[in-house]
Amino acid sequence: MTDTATSLQAHHVPADLPTRIQHYIDGEFVDSADGDTFDVLDPVTNETYLQAAAGKKADIDRAVAAARRAFTEGPWPRMLPRERSRVLHRVADIVESRDARLAELESFDSGLPITQALGQARRAAENFRFFADLIVAQADDAYKVPGRQLNYVNRKPIGVAGLITPWNTPFMLESWKLGPALATGNTVVLKPAEFTPLSASLWAGIFEEAGLPKGVFNLVNGLGEDAGDALVKHPDVPLISFTGESSTGQLIFGNAAPFLKGLSMELGGKSPAIVFADADLEAAVDATIFGVFSLNGERCTAGSRILVQRDIYDEFVERYAAQASRVIVGYPHDPKTEVGALVHPEHYDKVMSYVELGKSEGRLVAGGGRPDGFDTGNFVAPTVFADVPPSARIFQEEIFGPVVAITPFDTDEEALALANDTKYGLAAYVWTSDLKRAHNFAQSVEAGMVWLNSNNVRDLRTPFGGVKASGLGHEGGYRSIDFYTDQQAVHITLGEAHNPTFGKAEHHTETDLDDPDPR
Repeated sequence: MTDTATSLQAHHVPADLPTRIQHYIDGEFVDSADGDTFDVLDPVTNETYLQAAAGKKADIDRAVAAARRAFTEGPWPRMLPRERSRVLHRVADIVESRDARLAELESFDSGLPITQALGQARRAAENFRFFADLIVAQADDAYKVPGRQLNYVNRKPIGVAGLITPWNTPFMLESWKLGPALATGNTVVLKPAEFTPLSASLWAGIFEEAGLPKGVFNLVNGLGEDAGDALVKHPDVPLISFTGESSTGQLIFGNAAPFLKGLSMELGGKSPAIVFADADLEAAVDATIFGVFSLNGERCTAGSRILVQRDIYDEFVERYAAQASRVIVGYPHDPKTEVGALVHPEHYDKVMSYVELGKSEGRLVAGGGRPDGFDTGNFVAPTVFADVPPSARIFQEEIFGPVVAITPFDTDEEALALANDTKYGLAAYVWTSDLKRAHNFAQSVEAGMVWLNSNNVRDLRTPFGGVKASGLGHEGGYRSIDFYTDQQAVHITLGEAHNPTFGKAEHHTETDLDDPDPR
């Protein structure tokens, strides 16, 4: 039975909550040009707790104009890497010093358990530290042809970066885009998710205190179809970095195409966790429980399809269902809570529709509805379906909640076919003690990231991104630097200039026209 001890406590509301949130444009907090607002809900009660400014095209235009001025006229793109690095380290210091408050607000706004929100606040600080160090240490390419030519690469910031972020772990994912975009000398317009604008509103004060020049950071709240769409279509925004659903990514791709914008899109996932009979069963159960139920199941890399070799299938399902039933559902502020409230009633309804669908597509072995003691709010008991066929919608479609499908397999070949049998390709997890099998499986699985006998442990130096419907491009480490910079090749002749001669003689020799690289 689900532990309901936390349900007996009063719902915690942070002190000093704002009653309204404005945009932040050119160093000032401002309302929408038309005065429009939208409601922001507490995910535990689904009651409106503040009004946020609803940005439209006019507000995006104003924010982009400010960011463009800061890029063309301001000091930020022309500062030395070390100078920008100092500002970003101050950002990290401030975020770290306020981690408890940030986590409290993030937990309240998103429904994430407070212990997991605290970890996300600390990750946000580390993201800024990582890119602050990277831009100082980075080396660019240089090539020399002795006595003839020297070639080197200049990296230059591109301009105004449009950043569109999701509602799951919003503050951390904003930092994941803000850190490299700012480190490389760009200016930004951030459009945070409308479900969770609270923590994003803190960036303005953090950046001001850290010494970021006016106009470098701008924030416009609003709906995706209004503010997000205007940002994607703005001709003075050459870069769009987006994290969200694959269907939204398709719209962005089409709307950005006429402007030939640079795109980095991390989209949906339906990631497999493959458990072979020779795996460490206890470790595999622990990891796959955490992999789908942490962050309330609202994580892009969730291992929401668990493929288990038939030799251990019954034992795995029994152990997994028992442990899932013991996962503590509770109020987000309680440190004992392992699964909190889903972010919004619209999303709760979507997840619950999949739970009901799953009852006809698989065998329900845990959860399947509201947890005991939570009659209101967006609470879903950790739900486990076994014997799920690959044709089932709960096997194929991203649910983005605390719901998992378990499917048996017999051979390595069948496991690989099942793992690749979705339109997505973000992550994969492989559990086996056979080293050869692990590496060969990793090579063959259609996923942008693979973890072998490991949970989702990220090294910020490695590329992050997916294949198929899970994304376009990669970020992380130098891949982020590549995305947010233009790479300009500079060529210098060290010897006699090689110039084929036109127009000075009656005929040309073959040597005159010899171009070593006619491209």
